Amino acid sequence: MKLLRFGTPGSEKPGLQLEDGTRIDASGFGMDWDETFFADPDNLAKLSDWAASNAASAPKIEEGTRLGPAVSRPGKLICIGLNFSDHAEEAGMDIPKEPIVFFKATSAICGPNDNVVIPRNSQKTDWEVELAFVVGKRANYVSEEEALDHVAGYLLHNDYSEREFQIERGGQWVKGKSCDTFAPLGPYVVTPDELDDPENLGMWLKVNGETKQDGNSNKLIFGIAHLVSYLSQFMSLMPGDIVSTGTPPGVGLGFDPPQFMKPGDVVELGIEGLGESKQVAVACD
Repeated sequence: MKLLRFGTPGSEKPGLQLEDGTRIDASGFGMDWDETFFADPDNLAKLSDWAASNAASAPKIEEGTRLGPAVSRPGKLICIGLNFSDHAEEAGMDIPKEPIVFFKATSAICGPNDNVVIPRNSQKTDWEVELAFVVGKRANYVSEEEALDHVAGYLLHNDYSEREFQIERGGQWVKGKSCDTFAPLGPYVVTPDELDDPENLGMWLKVNGETKQDGNSNKLIFGIAHLVSYLSQFMSLMPGDIVSTGTPPGVGLGFDPPQFMKPGDVVELGIEGLGESKQVAVACD
């Protein structure tokens, strides 16, 4: 299944995208795609049954309707740095011996096609196409063998970064990662049954029509099962939490000279099987 959310910011409703591309309002199911929904693995099966019985009669979502973040109010947005071998090479850094973990503030989350706001005083806003996953049932001290039982689905994430804030201003990376609109999520959450292998998906990103990133999730240094198990040794992974697994080469910082965003730039990105998104860069008020 493909789970999406639609409507005006702060008033989104749950929806589904059907196999033929039709999008329907799933409010009749009675739950939003949030912590309560993902906490019970049976809810996905119940949703599938509901869709089989109600898809034909459910209200259709009009074309052009805004899509919201594909998950409602996740408790955590956890990111993994330098997790693609070819991106680590691009950055001139050694392969990490353990996952590099950082957080993005959840206030950065926005819809997949919302404008990206270049922060005030920013000179180095950058792009990063990333494969993210949604935690299903709570995970604490899980083994790699059982880790994927705690993954409810996968989605597209653009891990926008302000490199001066991130690298040159001291402290942790979170400052350069958490500006408003720096985490567009979606268009939808794709359940695991729809992906043959999430660690073998083509990933791409264009700026103003020019391809900047063209990679594949088969270059992950630490795979999804390892990340679930690893993170669960240090914190509870709660239902609805999102983990973003890293980016392939082609970020603006990696060019010589570096390339950074300016108002009016159009960023388009996608991952095989997970859909596409598009953001237009605008200046901060």
